[in-house]
Amino acid sequence: MEDKLNLKQYIRTVNDFPIPGIKFRDITSLIESTEGLTKSCNAFIDFTANFNATMVASIESRGFIFAGPISKDLSLPFVLARKPGKLPNETYKKEFELEYGSTSIEIQKNTNITERDRIVIVDDLIATGGTALACAELICENFNVPRDNILILSVIDLPELGGSKKIKNDGYNIEVLVSY
Repeated sequence: MEDKLNLKQYIRTVNDFPIPGIKFRDITSLIESTEGLTKSCNAFIDFTANFNATMVASIESRGFIFAGPISKDLSLPFVLARKPGKLPNETYKKEFELEYGSTSIEIQKNTNITERDRIVIVDDLIATGGTALACAELICENFNVPRDNILILSVIDLPELGGSKKIKNDGYNIEVLVSY
């Protein structure tokens, strides 16, 4: 599988977490490695710059680790997509399914996103695609951003679960660093 930046060496697999049958891809060792974190952030910065993004959105919480450097280095606004009840202002909410449950994310209604923005959404892992698609749909439905103006970035892709294919089939752009 794909690993052009040689990042798999920094990613551990934890069996039966958070529930039996799940192979959890643990990125803590990646972010603890200055080389792994730097390679990941630099690649995401390049993808974002080449996409001509005007804004970075990220999904709680591991996506924040990578989105902050992108936002800082490219001087782009950083929008938080958070779990329910974590944002102080009125929010738009999108519910979605995970491979082991369901949840929702929210973005504040007072966020300054327009239909002309080109938005990069950052997360750590694409499995079924539920989280990334929920964030993208939340932005499209509530801020009128066209699908082709959204690029989803992820450290890890689990293609056998179909999320990256669904993201592409739904009309969004996607780039990943490591596929398993």
